[in-house]
Amino acid sequence: MASGGLLQDLVVQLSNYGRLIRIDRPVGIYLLLWPTLWALWVASDGSPNEGLFAIFVVGVIVMRSAGCVLNDYVDRNIDPYVERTRSRPIASGAVSPAEALTLFVALALIAIGLASMLNRQAQMLTIVAAALTVIYPFIKRYVSVPQFILGAAFGWAVPMAFAASTGETPRVAWLMFGAALVWAVIYDTFYAMVDREDDLKIGVKSTAILFGDADLFIIGVLQLVMLLALVLIGTQVGLGFWYFLSLVVAAGMMLYHQRLAKDRERDGCFKAFLHNHYIGMVVFIGIVLHYSLAPSA
Repeated sequence: MASGGLLQDLVVQLSNYGRLIRIDRPVGIYLLLWPTLWALWVASDGSPNEGLFAIFVVGVIVMRSAGCVLNDYVDRNIDPYVERTRSRPIASGAVSPAEALTLFVALALIAIGLASMLNRQAQMLTIVAAALTVIYPFIKRYVSVPQFILGAAFGWAVPMAFAASTGETPRVAWLMFGAALVWAVIYDTFYAMVDREDDLKIGVKSTAILFGDADLFIIGVLQLVMLLALVLIGTQVGLGFWYFLSLVVAAGMMLYHQRLAKDRERDGCFKAFLHNHYIGMVVFIGIVLHYSLAPSA
């Protein structure tokens, strides 16, 4: 009977750890994964190395999980006062701060192991990725545009993928990084609009607060910038019909997100955030179709 109780407690705590790394909310994994896959496919002309593919996919999951743990640890005294976050494992007391730090260290060690399998150019870029992951949870207390730091963190896998695949980071890699960064500012501003009232009360900074009543207009401008960057990428790399068709579909999705958030209600803004990952998926499908269906030279 006692062993059964211990087993049940273990299952419950493992579930709490799962919620801490947001395994039940995979949208963050998708948002980090799609630009990574764009880069792997473009850098390899549509034929990514299977080993690199596995390393980067696992790396995306591990780094996103580590980022969530660190973010919740840093925000442990803030989350109880925000409607959307008060039930998170650390804020609710289901996971202790010491347990969270232990889990973060374990995930960091796995990430180091994955990085050791990459070439030296990619390993050097990994140092920047680690720094961005650590800095982000703290930055929203001091600057009004933490979404740009998040965007850099989420987009940094792009130059890493190019470096790992080709040994260099060409101009198109940085252009794709820029598109990923701008995209993160877009979707995380929708996300921040959900918490705007709570953030104003507790003093947390965000682009949703900075942009104010101009939020949707500025998001619209950023959406155009992202689309322009993706067009330039397609032009430089020589991507064809399927890729540019995917950008048309992505533009339609952006208009849909504007409509979802037009009243600035929590539910609409959160739906716009959640739906954003389909933009990354559609662009990736366009890239894959180009390399799969384009006639050989």
